[in-house]
Amino acid sequence: MTSQDISASTSTDKTLYGEREIAEGELITFPNPRLGRKYTIDITLPEFTCKCPFSGYPDFATIHVHYIPDEKVVELKAIKLYINSYRDRNISHEESINQIMDDFVAACDPLSVTIKGDFLPRGNVHTVIEVSHDKKVERF
Repeated sequence: MTSQDISASTSTDKTLYGEREIAEGELITFPNPRLGRKYTIDITLPEFTCKCPFSGYPDFATIHVHYIPDEKVVELKAIKLYINSYRDRNISHEESINQIMDDFVAACDPLSVTIKGDFLPRGNVHTVIEVSHDKKVERF
């Protein structure tokens, strides 16, 4: 395959399969295999990117998800694709982490979850955003 063949096969006028998967991505869950047992799941996503809503410059972060599942567990490929969907969004550090939390809670409804975004320094400023959620369990 020549370089012309490669560039023709990666033409920008068609959506690539990875871009399609990211655009269609959603947080998919499956039943907790150990319902009733409290255990933690830690997920690290070191390639988070979004764009500054003011400058359009890219921001890079590592996202840490620490949660105790209830009835559902998030599927790992789904969370990877979901996180990649932020790549072209103009969104602040604070809003991105809070939106990830809202979507995660809506999908999984965990007993508890903490999501932390550790953003790489830009302009000599290092930002870490952390948000937590605990499920309200009604007791009779």
